[in-house]
Amino acid sequence: MSRADTRPVYLNLFRIRLPIAGVMSIAHRLSGVLMAFLVPVGLYLLERSLSDAAGFDQVSAVFSGILARVLMLTVLWALLHHLFAGVRYLLLDIDVGVHKPVYRYTAWLVMVAAPVVAVLICMVSRA
Repeated sequence: MSRADTRPVYLNLFRIRLPIAGVMSIAHRLSGVLMAFLVPVGLYLLERSLSDAAGFDQVSAVFSGILARVLMLTVLWALLHHLFAGVRYLLLDIDVGVHKPVYRYTAWLVMVAAPVVAVLICMVSRA
């Protein structure tokens, strides 16, 4: 082997085209990490809102801003995506949907259903 064969190869991650199932898998992992990091924040806000009336008013004020609403939509997407993808993976574990057309279809279904259901829940909760 020459020295040129042992050098590291530059791998441009933006030029790699993952299949939809790969994108969905990465999003599943990201949604799980996001939910894990937000558990302490959610517990703190819950504790604060239940402590007294002033704490409840503070937490209500935090959630009245547009940034908090966008964050809550993101958390809701993460929860729904993780749930839908997890059900999909459980079905794959028992050999349901392992063929290529079904595999792609269910990946697309998870990728589309999670944000759509999140927006629908937000719209219903505002009414």
